[in-house]
Amino acid sequence: MWNESNIATSAAGVPASDARKRGVRLESPFIGAADLLNAHQARASEHFVMRERAFLDLVNVRGDLSDPAFADAFEGVVGCCPPAAPNTVARGAAYDVLWLGPDEWLVRSNEPVPAGVLEPKLAQAIVGAYAAAVDVGSGYTVVEISGGRVRDVLARGCPLDLHPRVFKPGQCAQSHYFKASIVLVPTGVERFEVVLRRSFADYFCRIMLDAAAPLTS
Repeated sequence: MWNESNIATSAAGVPASDARKRGVRLESPFIGAADLLNAHQARASEHFVMRERAFLDLVNVRGDLSDPAFADAFEGVVGCCPPAAPNTVARGAAYDVLWLGPDEWLVRSNEPVPAGVLEPKLAQAIVGAYAAAVDVGSGYTVVEISGGRVRDVLARGCPLDLHPRVFKPGQCAQSHYFKASIVLVPTGVERFEVVLRRSFADYFCRIMLDAAAPLTS
């Protein structure tokens, strides 16, 4: 999501001055499919819309919820406790926390921020606990998809039961869309966020738009 460079550019709400201080150039993982995505957005209908939520802070956290020191330190930095129930989401003022396993969570900022803001804060807070915090923002990105046919588009490549009575806001699930591994997060009746690896971004964009075409034309 960011490359070493002497040039800093403003992107997704991240000021160029912040990027310049870090000596990096921000670059969307979807840069290779930018023309295709822009063309889709220009003609997007109420049936289906896809857009990238670029440059969110993403941190993978491992820890023991039965350890009060870890739980308190996590809540003090993130603003909410890690969810204990499988495949659920906890929400704070600035971050959402996605359950990935009994001792693993993905913390995601709600808005674009300069890279690597959260990890050092969490790492310092959990020192001494049997826990770890790793910045994974450069290896992943987040996509928002919405519209009246969004579940139908997802169903073409995702094996989850996507019925709104079964999979609804407050939940999340690890799955795949065709060959791309994803974390799928319903955020509304007709809206989802998809967390996926940077290496799958171009493929995901093209395969999803291809799958959507006959359903939204």
